[in-house]
Amino acid sequence: MPSFTHGAQAELNPVDITEWKVPWEQTRPRDPYVDQQNRVWFVGQTGDYIAALDTKVGQFHQFKLDPGTGPHNLIVDKQGFVWYAGNRAAHIGKLEPATGHITKYVMPNSSAGDPHTLVFGKPNKIWFTVQQGNYVGQLAMDTGSVLLTPLLTQHARPYGIVVDATHQPWFTEFGTNKLGTIDSTTKSVREISLPRTEARPRRLVITSEQAVWYVDYAKGYLGKVLPTTLKVKEWRVPGGEDARPYGMTVDDQDRVWFVETGSYPNRLVGFDTKIQEVISITNIQSGGGSVRHMVYHQPTQTIWFGTDANTIGRAKIP
Repeated sequence: MPSFTHGAQAELNPVDITEWKVPWEQTRPRDPYVDQQNRVWFVGQTGDYIAALDTKVGQFHQFKLDPGTGPHNLIVDKQGFVWYAGNRAAHIGKLEPATGHITKYVMPNSSAGDPHTLVFGKPNKIWFTVQQGNYVGQLAMDTGSVLLTPLLTQHARPYGIVVDATHQPWFTEFGTNKLGTIDSTTKSVREISLPRTEARPRRLVITSEQAVWYVDYAKGYLGKVLPTTLKVKEWRVPGGEDARPYGMTVDDQDRVWFVETGSYPNRLVGFDTKIQEVISITNIQSGGGSVRHMVYHQPTQTIWFGTDANTIGRAKIP
């Protein structure tokens, strides 16, 4: 269990964070995504809904999903369709906001019951992880066909996933001390072992030099892997071994941002990858509970996240 430190923690060059209370209580709002109209979409994981927040007026609009869907994550394409992971119902769904119509793309294998995190890849492709099923999948957005790639390591628990400049996916294996990638053409899997066997990478990002950065949730490290050399370098995060770094993103200045969820309140930490130093620490006023996933929105220089305190949060970064 996380070791929680109560009371406000020391801040460093704090950023401005605003939180909106979600009107549907105890529904675990999470994984926000900003669309072309600057609406902020998110899922209610325990409330079985998709919702949009209009930050200009502070209003929320909800789209109900079938009971037991357990939506885990969503992304929004350029046409405005909202794609979500039906984590407890073995499908990826597509919502058309104008009509509320939902199309479901069911997993082709019954062992792939828990689509987890989605990310856009090549045009008309979505890559996604299937944590308990131990797959990484690819969905063709135009046909709805799904290709599942089983991982080499049993119980690897593929979790966070991102796509590099060549449209190749990279993902964490939260059940072990490995990162993974899949060749976009051959679909062959490659796994990279981190030097500490006790490491449990949970989320990851890719910087402009195509270096892969990850957070080690189990032991409180931020790490970097160069795919060309497989050289690994790690830094202890400010909160130490019990920091539980979780949600993670990167901005257009190659600054990595992550949230330490092992303290109360949770803390948003900024790390400049160029000078390799922590540059910012900000307490999340709602407490956070756990910030599980974050996205960076370049046009507004903001970072968006959901909290287990039932809020949607926005951090304005300098």
